[in-house]
Amino acid sequence: MVDIASRVYNHKWKIDPIVRSLIDTDFYKLLMCQSVFRNHRDANVTFSLINRSKKVRLADIIDEGELREQLDHMRSLSLSRGESTWLRGNMFYGKRQMFRSDFMEWFEGLRLPPYHLEKRDGQYELTFEGTWPEVMLWEVPALAILVELRSRAVMSDMGRFELQVLYARAMTKVWEKVEELRPVENLRIADFGTRRRHSFLWQDWCVQAMQEGLAQKFVGTSNCLIAMRREVEAIGTNAHELPMVYSALAETDKELRVAPYKVLEDWQEEHEGNLRIILPDTYGTSSFLRQAPDWLASWTGIRIDSGDPEKGAETAIQWWKDRGEDPREKLVIFSDGLDVAKIKELSAKFAGRVRISFGWGTLLTNDFRGLVADDGLAPFSLVCKAVEANGKPTVKLSDNPNKAMGPLDEIERYKRVFDIGAQQKFDVIV
Repeated sequence: MVDIASRVYNHKWKIDPIVRSLIDTDFYKLLMCQSVFRNHRDANVTFSLINRSKKVRLADIIDEGELREQLDHMRSLSLSRGESTWLRGNMFYGKRQMFRSDFMEWFEGLRLPPYHLEKRDGQYELTFEGTWPEVMLWEVPALAILVELRSRAVMSDMGRFELQVLYARAMTKVWEKVEELRPVENLRIADFGTRRRHSFLWQDWCVQAMQEGLAQKFVGTSNCLIAMRREVEAIGTNAHELPMVYSALAETDKELRVAPYKVLEDWQEEHEGNLRIILPDTYGTSSFLRQAPDWLASWTGIRIDSGDPEKGAETAIQWWKDRGEDPREKLVIFSDGLDVAKIKELSAKFAGRVRISFGWGTLLTNDFRGLVADDGLAPFSLVCKAVEANGKPTVKLSDNPNKAMGPLDEIERYKRVFDIGAQQKFDVIV
C-alpha cells in the first residue's frame, strides 16, 4: 500500500502530478462527451470556475506558477494505448463497445484546449473556451487540480511525523465510517468523489478501503483511472451540463421548455438499462416531472442531487405511481452532500419502497474536517460549470436556490418558462 504521508513529504509534482491521465476523470464525463460528440460537436462552449465558498481565498493560498504548471501538464496528456484498449474493450453497465470507434479515434488524438487564468479579489478566474466535446473535459481535472493544490499548500510546512499522524487520523475517520455503514442492509454505494478529492492518492486509498470494508456493498467508482487500475466498476450516467447547454442553445421559449427532454431523447438513442437515469433538478424536480413525457416513466430511475432528498424521492415515487409504474422496481440514486448519518437515514426511510443507491462524494474523499489548525483542510464548494453556449448564457435553477447560477434576468425567464414556484433554501455543504 502507498505510504501517502511519505509521498506528500517527498513529493515533486513531475513525479506525482495531480492529474496523471485523461481518464483520471468521472465516467459520466466520457459518456456525455460521446453524446455531445454525436449531437453537438460544433457548439462553442465556455466553462468557468465558481468558488461558492468565498471565505476560501484560493488566489491567496495557491501559487499561480504552480497552478499554471499543473494546468499545462494537463494539456500535455493524451490517451495511452492501455487506456484506449480498456475503453474500447471493457464491459460497462453490461455492454461491450460502449464507446464507438469514431468517438474513440477522436479521443485518442485529443489534447485539451487552452485556458485563461487571472486573479481577482483573492480568487482565480479560470475559464476554458472551445468546441463542446473538447472543453467539457477540462471540468473535473480543473477542480481536482485546484482542490489538491490547496491541500498541498496547507500541508507544505508539515514535518514527516506530523503528516504521518494527519493521514493516520484521516484514515481512521474513513474506516470508522465504513464500519458504521457495514451493517446497513441492501446497501449499494459508489465513490463519486473525484472532483473535490483531497488528492488522487487519497481517493485511490478510499476506494481500496471501501473495497475491503464493504465488499459487495461497494459497487464502483466514478473515477475511470481508478476503476481500471483497481478492477472495479466505472459508475456514472449524466449531469446538469447537458440540459444547461441544450437550453442555452434553444432559440425560443417553446424550444427552451422541451430542451431538458430533448437531452434524454438523444440519451436513450445510445443507452439502455441502468444508464437510463433521469437527473430532474436542473430546472426544478417538480416542474420537470409535471411536464415530462410519459415515456420517461419507463426509465430505470432518478438521481437526487439537490434540495431535500426525502422530498425529491417522494415526488419521484408518486410520479411513478401516477403513471402506472411500480416504484419498488425503480432506482433512486442519492448523491448530494452525503455522509454516514444521511446515508443510514435514507436507507431506512426508503427500504422496500424503491431500489436505493448512493453516490458518496466529497465527504468520502476529502473529509479532513477538524484535523489541522483553523480547519484549513475542510472541504469547500468549488464548481466548474458551462456558463455560455454559442454566445448565450447558461442557467441552472436547481431544487436549492443557493445553487442557482446565471444572469438574473435569464434566471427569471427560466423560472417563468419552467413554472417554478417558491423554493426552500438549503446550505451548500460541498
